[in-house]
Amino acid sequence: MTVFEGFPAESLDFFERLAADNTKVFWTANRPTYEEKVRAPMAALLDELAKSYGAFTIFRANRDVRFSKDKSPYKTNIAASTETEGGASIYIGLSAEGLYAGTGYYYFAKDQLERYRRAVANDGTGAALQKLVEAARKKGYEVHGEHLKVAPRGYPKDHERVALLRHGGLYVGRPFPIEPWLQSKAALTKVKAALKAAAPVAEWIDDHVGPTTILPEDWRR
Repeated sequence: MTVFEGFPAESLDFFERLAADNTKVFWTANRPTYEEKVRAPMAALLDELAKSYGAFTIFRANRDVRFSKDKSPYKTNIAASTETEGGASIYIGLSAEGLYAGTGYYYFAKDQLERYRRAVANDGTGAALQKLVEAARKKGYEVHGEHLKVAPRGYPKDHERVALLRHGGLYVGRPFPIEPWLQSKAALTKVKAALKAAAPVAEWIDDHVGPTTILPEDWRR
């Protein structure tokens, strides 16, 4: 295991150059830089985080272009994720724009979605979630999640928490722009603090929604 010392300037430079020349020729010529300056420090960071969150999986560098108009073969970031015992995703990403750390649920399965909406509509549990989301935003965190344009069927369009009811997933994360600390061990401290601050929303979901019993391949059926 390599000790995490931060992300070197070469890791950010690699993604900038890849964005400008996203080709197999560039990738092949610069693969050693990716492995040493990008993947290796990310793996070292994840090894440190694994002590608290369990093992992470680094996503493959190749893009799935089968259903995309953009046929660029490689991702211009490196990212990894793991799951909490309750099923929430924990995500770490690095690109030329900076670092990102977040946790939550990008998508709810059908059974989770029903329980989520009932909990949001409830004045007790729903108000508690609203406070958590507002507190996260005040701290500079982003709140993501697939959402409907209107209130879901069966819920009033003027419900006081309609914005939360429209969500089909709920994810809280913190983007960090490029700063000198990114090249030091301080990046680990920043990520840990971000995940701790983002956790309350995911914990609310674990408590009031719970894991799905539907197999992933049946989620959208």
